[in-house]
Amino acid sequence: MAIKTFNLPDPGEGLVEAEIVEWKVSPGDTVKVNDMVLEIETAKSLVELPIPWAGTVKDLLVEVGQTIDVGTPIISIDDGLGGDEAPAAAPSIPGEKAAPAEGASEAILVGYGAKAGATARRARKGMVAAPVAAARTETEQIAAAAPIAEPAAPAARVESPAPAVHAGAAPAGRPKAKPPVRKLAKDLGIDLASVTPTGADGVITRDDVTNHASGASVNGAAAQADSTTSLAATAYRMPFGAGEREERTPIKGVRKMTAQAMVGSAFTAPHVTEWITIDVTKTMELVDRLKGSREFKDVKVTPLLVLARALVLAVRRNPGMNATWDEANQEIVQKNYVNLGIAAATPRGLIVPNIKDAHAMTMLELAQAIGALTATAREGRTQPAEMSGGTMTITNVGVFGVDSGTPIINPGESAIVCFGAIRKQPWVVTDADGNDEIAIRNVTQLAVSFDHRLIDGELGSRFLSDLAAIMADPAQALVWG
Repeated sequence: MAIKTFNLPDPGEGLVEAEIVEWKVSPGDTVKVNDMVLEIETAKSLVELPIPWAGTVKDLLVEVGQTIDVGTPIISIDDGLGGDEAPAAAPSIPGEKAAPAEGASEAILVGYGAKAGATARRARKGMVAAPVAAARTETEQIAAAAPIAEPAAPAARVESPAPAVHAGAAPAGRPKAKPPVRKLAKDLGIDLASVTPTGADGVITRDDVTNHASGASVNGAAAQADSTTSLAATAYRMPFGAGEREERTPIKGVRKMTAQAMVGSAFTAPHVTEWITIDVTKTMELVDRLKGSREFKDVKVTPLLVLARALVLAVRRNPGMNATWDEANQEIVQKNYVNLGIAAATPRGLIVPNIKDAHAMTMLELAQAIGALTATAREGRTQPAEMSGGTMTITNVGVFGVDSGTPIINPGESAIVCFGAIRKQPWVVTDADGNDEIAIRNVTQLAVSFDHRLIDGELGSRFLSDLAAIMADPAQALVWG
C-alpha cells in the first residue's frame, strides 16, 4: 500500500494558520477524489477541504479545536496502489493542482482551479459571479491594514511522526448541527446532546442552543433578522451571573483579524465623520410598493436596498469618494467600479462581504445579491474572496435601534456609510404653497466616515448630501441615471 499525507494547504489571502472545526471522516472510511473531509476556520471564513486522492482514511493527525500552521500534516490516506509512503501532493496554494498518482488519471481538486483549456460555464442570468481575489491589488484587501506575515513554509517531514490522534471523528448518535452552531454551543459551554432539536431532520439550530442556554422552551422557528447586521443579536444569552465569575476567550480567527484591521485603519487614515438627518417617508413608501410588486415577490426588500442603490448613484456623481490611498507608491487609486460591502455581525465576529460590481446592477439584482450575501453570512460560509476587494461599505446599526455612529473605515477603502434607525417623529413639512406644518414622518440619520488624506470636507459633504437627497426622494434617481 502507499500512504499519502495531506498537509494543510494555504487558504489564501495571506493567512498562515487555521483552526480544525470538524472532521467529516473517520479512520477506515473510504473517500473519493474531491470528497470533503475536514472543515477549518481561518481568520476570515469557514472552509471545507477536499481530499485530492481516493483511498482509505488511515489516520487523522490533528484534533478538533487545534490551531495549526499551513503545511502541517492533517490526514493520511492509503491509496491502495502499493509502494512506499508517498510525499504529500496536496496543493499548498489555491489554483495549483494535486499531482496524480503514477498510472492514475489526473483529477481536478474542487476549489483549486481547473485544467488548462477547460471551458468556463456561463453565469446564470441574474446571478453575480465573484471575481478571483488575486485580481485585486493589495491595497484593496479588507484586512491589509495590519502587517501580514509571509505564509509559513510547509512543515518538513520528520523520520518519526507523532502518533496519530483519532480525535474529532463523529461518533454514532452524534447530535446534528452546523459548524457555526457547534461553535456557539462550545462558547456557551453547552453539550449539544442535551439540546432538543427543532430543525428539519433533527438538526439543532442556533435558536435551540440560545433557548437552551436561557432555559426557555422552543415553540417554533424563530423569525429571521431584518438585516445581515443583526445575525448575532441572539448569539449570547446565557443568564448573567451563571457559571464562573470570569471567562477568557482566546483572541483568534475573525475577531483577531478584525481587531488588527481596525487598529491599523484608525491609526493610519485620519477619520472625519459627518451626519445628516432626513425624512425618508418616501423611501418607506417605495419599499412597500416594491414588496407588493411581482418582480420583487421572491426577494427581501428593505430600506437598506434603497440605500445601496442610492450609494452607487452618489458615487457616480462623486467618484473621488471611491478611491484609496496607496502609501507605498504615493498614489491615489481611483476605482471606477463599486464593490459594495455590507457589514455583518455573525457569531464568528464582524465580517464585511461585498457585492462585486454593484454599480452595474439593477435594483432587483442588488436585492438578490444582498439576499445571497445574508444567507451565506448566516450560515458562516462567507469565503475570503467575498470579503476582499471592497471599495465602500454600509454598516446598518439601525436594526439594533441605534440612531447613528462613527464607524471606522475598512482598510483598503476610503469611506463607510452608517445607516441609523428609522423612527416616526414630528417633522416640518412645506406644502406646495410654501406653508409649513408639523407632520409625523419617518426620519433617520446617515453618517459617513472618510479618509481625510484624499477626501476633503467639500467632497465628503457633497456625497452625503446626494445620498440623503435620494433617500428623501427616490424619484431623484430617475434624474441622475
